[in-house]
Amino acid sequence: MHRLVAGRKLILGGVEIPFEKGLLGHSDADVLLHAVCDALMGAAGLGDIGLHFPDADPQYKNIDSMKLLSRTAGLLRKNGWRILNADATILAQAPRISSYRDSMRDNIALALELEADRINVKATTTEGLGPIGRGEGIGAMCTALIEKFSENEDDKRMKEP
Repeated sequence: MHRLVAGRKLILGGVEIPFEKGLLGHSDADVLLHAVCDALMGAAGLGDIGLHFPDADPQYKNIDSMKLLSRTAGLLRKNGWRILNADATILAQAPRISSYRDSMRDNIALALELEADRINVKATTTEGLGPIGRGEGIGAMCTALIEKFSENEDDKRMKEP
């Protein structure tokens, strides 16, 4: 979850959404992409976004979270993991994101080098409850399916008709 504040752009899933507030964070604060990064790293046992892209490091100040997601995909590949799919949910009272959902899905797929049909993005409200319901912030959750691979498996698959 990230706090909504005046004077920042609202970026979700790599898409700039017109809104009177944006999310507060060290990077571009794209809470959706951060949730995808955390789901992937967690599934692979590789820690979390704070471990690999710490907010105390100036190189990540205002960084585009699409770059963080691409680097996360590279980290998984380097450690022998293949990403199969990701299913993400945005929690927001406002704004409505339905008209941006396909662009978000396409951006995530591009960063992960996957077909778009392996990515799902949806949104829900909290029915006015809690800080999200009061319009104080936006949250996101993601689950991801990955599998371990070896060089031999990839070589074998490439040779099969």
